[in-house]
Amino acid sequence: MSKLFIPSFPKTCLNYQIPAKVENSPEVHPKSRKKNLSFIKKKEPIIIPDEELYYLCRNGSLLEAEKAIDSIFQQGSKVKRSTYLNLLESCIDSGSIHLGRILHARFGLFPEPDVFLETKLLSMYAKCGGLVDARKVFDSMRERNLYTWSAMIGAYSRELRWKEVSKLFRLMMEDGVLPDDFLFPKILQGCANCGDVETGKLIHSVVIKLGMTSCLRVSNSILAVYAKCGELSLATKFFRRMKERDVVAWNSVLLAYCQNGKHEEAVGLVEEMEKEGIAPGLVTWNILIGGYNQLGKCEAALDLMQKMESFGVTADVFTWTAMISGLIHNGKRYQALDTFKKMFLAGVAPNGVTIMSAVSACSCLKVLNLGSEVHSIAVKMCFMEDLLVGNSLVDMYSKCGKLEDARKVFDSMKIKDVYTWNSMITGYCQAEYCGKAYELFIRMQEENVKPNIITWNTMISGYIRNGDEGEAMDLFQRIEKDGKVQRNTASWNLIIAGYIQNGKKDEALELFRKMQASRFTPNSVTILSLLPACANLLGSKMVREIHGCVLRRKLDAVHAVKNALTDTYAKSGDIEYARTIFKGMETKDIITWNSLIGGYVYHGSYGPALDLFEQMKTLGIKPNRGTLASIILAHGLMGNVDEGKKVFSSIADVYHIIPALEHCSAMVTLYGRSNRPEEALQFIQEMNVQSETPIWESFLTGCRIHGDIDLAIHAAEHLFSLEPDNPSIENMVSMIYALGAKLGRSLEGKKPRKENLLKKPLGQSCIEVRNSIFTFTTGDQSKLCTDVLYPWVEKMCRLDDRSDQYNGELWIEEEGREATCGIHSEKFAMAFGLISSSGGSKTIRILKNLRMCRDCHDTAKYTSKRYGFDILLEDTRCLHHFKNGDCSCKDYW
Repeated sequence: MSKLFIPSFPKTCLNYQIPAKVENSPEVHPKSRKKNLSFIKKKEPIIIPDEELYYLCRNGSLLEAEKAIDSIFQQGSKVKRSTYLNLLESCIDSGSIHLGRILHARFGLFPEPDVFLETKLLSMYAKCGGLVDARKVFDSMRERNLYTWSAMIGAYSRELRWKEVSKLFRLMMEDGVLPDDFLFPKILQGCANCGDVETGKLIHSVVIKLGMTSCLRVSNSILAVYAKCGELSLATKFFRRMKERDVVAWNSVLLAYCQNGKHEEAVGLVEEMEKEGIAPGLVTWNILIGGYNQLGKCEAALDLMQKMESFGVTADVFTWTAMISGLIHNGKRYQALDTFKKMFLAGVAPNGVTIMSAVSACSCLKVLNLGSEVHSIAVKMCFMEDLLVGNSLVDMYSKCGKLEDARKVFDSMKIKDVYTWNSMITGYCQAEYCGKAYELFIRMQEENVKPNIITWNTMISGYIRNGDEGEAMDLFQRIEKDGKVQRNTASWNLIIAGYIQNGKKDEALELFRKMQASRFTPNSVTILSLLPACANLLGSKMVREIHGCVLRRKLDAVHAVKNALTDTYAKSGDIEYARTIFKGMETKDIITWNSLIGGYVYHGSYGPALDLFEQMKTLGIKPNRGTLASIILAHGLMGNVDEGKKVFSSIADVYHIIPALEHCSAMVTLYGRSNRPEEALQFIQEMNVQSETPIWESFLTGCRIHGDIDLAIHAAEHLFSLEPDNPSIENMVSMIYALGAKLGRSLEGKKPRKENLLKKPLGQSCIEVRNSIFTFTTGDQSKLCTDVLYPWVEKMCRLDDRSDQYNGELWIEEEGREATCGIHSEKFAMAFGLISSSGGSKTIRILKNLRMCRDCHDTAKYTSKRYGFDILLEDTRCLHHFKNGDCSCKDYW
């Protein structure tokens, strides 16, 4: 045996401190009593025989027994040793730790306490739930024998404090006391349950030295340690060397194989077991079924259930429960509920865990009718007192939106833990009843149930869902101060996602920086929440900052993160870096391909997009809806209508996908770019998509670009009938009607207000210069614009001597003319970008809130050519990449 460097216990007298009420009584401290004169005649002491005292304890007359013990103490009499032992035994039988403490306080009634008596006192405390008191008695004993150690180890075992059991064994060895064949299994059970394989190995060596390997109970316990601790090699080796092997030994080694995922080998062991004449028992089959379920092989587990019947073994409640739980954990919830029904037909009554599992399946599937049936079963079978069943029912009704039913179950529960409160609070938060959720949040604290981090996070999530990020932030800041609970990564993720959801991207990005400064590690959820906030032309620097965090935290191993980075780089204007990430990915799913193909189409680069599509097909990767919509748009950019039509036909014929709105809109754009409005109109009618606003917006773009006023009016009438209260559409339709009236066209249907009565939206453009965002508005009268930028804009316009800027195109713009509303915001942004360039970067990035007008579009083309700058401008329609006098949109937007 290896040497143990553990301090031994002090060999002190029994000096355990008794409760204050008893300790400070006059009987314990006679010197503290005042000696007052009394003229009252004292009563003669009543002598109570030991037998009567024992009788009072055995019959539950504990109050009378307490008085009797006090009377004996006052008389200075002694109690027989056997009586004292009987009294302690009565305390154990009645569970009266109070009377036990009184007996402990009167320990002096027995002349010479011995180790047996002290061990009995220790056992009384342990069996009455006073583990702390038992340990104090144990620590202060002058002598401890095998029974003392057994009592203490048994006390910790009952409380499932397995690590303490393991520690006590080492202290016991240091004390020079060896366990027997009864105590070894208890200690080994502790080692197995706390995963202490090293102490298990130590015990194994001690057992060999003591020659106890022939004891089957001890050998089985050693085997169980190796099996439960995942030591398959040691378990197998020990098992093979066992001279005698019963069904318990076989079950242990089977468990070891199942825990290590070697289920086929486990089945082989069952066959070997039968050859040795040992029939597999119910526990054997349950181990195999549980193992297959953990591995996700539910069908194999079901086959085993049928096979066990052929061996004459009937499945019990644990078999069925393991099968139901396994099906649920592997996503086969309907099959789990079907198995639950079969269990009743087999005449097996469920237990609380079975009911909880069935309710959980109903909760995930949101099948309220089945959940209510299971609830009825729980009521009839008296499972409503089971905390787990109650919690699962509250959760099920909450997730199904039946908050009144959830609250009824909640209010009927006599015992509630933090999970009960969390389930009800979550239900209210998901239904956006934050007020009721907050009431429960306060009430649970009043009832001394401390909210955990899940409670706080749920409340934060509820306020975010309700659009109240102020209250969410208040709770977020109070978590550690008021709740005394440490925030976790999920807390940060929730508040960051909330700010992004409510359009406060800058605040979200600032929180991301604070999160890292607070030494919290962002995870993939953090990154996936943040990246969409950077998917615009002003997010290029921020996406690089996030990418740096991804590399530092090694989150690039998460496939979804790489996909999101590819998409975000493309949308923030850096398509080449998106391609770099794409090339570096070892595995590519359909989302990966779609991100880059969509990115190229967004940048107006149809060639690379079509090349990638061909690579996909060569590799046997099946495109999905998103892929095919992007490819139709790519053919539109290329001007190849016939190929685009072929792709559309393949959606249903080849890929068996029902064409969606995005495909129809892409086809209308395809026809529009090639000036084939009649075909577009015929397509709209054939596909029966006349009631979709995006279709008519796409159609109107073609009519505007190609100057077809009649079809533009037709599109306008449909748009206005679909969305008469949309101010943007009303503005546009008003312009079309005014233009049609000038050209003598007859107008039918409902008419919008006159153009001069409509309020034009205000154009706004943002540009990033030297890590700062500058915002300009149409007709901006700021000092910077009036003193510096106006001259630059006028200079650009003078140099650009275009004659007819619209060249037959209809003047239908979201903004008013510059003659009436002032210079458009993007011109100020372009001028500021040119002035602020320091000779390094030759790229200007601008983000605009409205569709860019034709005049500004032409000015940007001219500026890019004259000054040699790349101008990237993202408006509400597309990304414009101006370079050398051309635009990536091919002048169609």
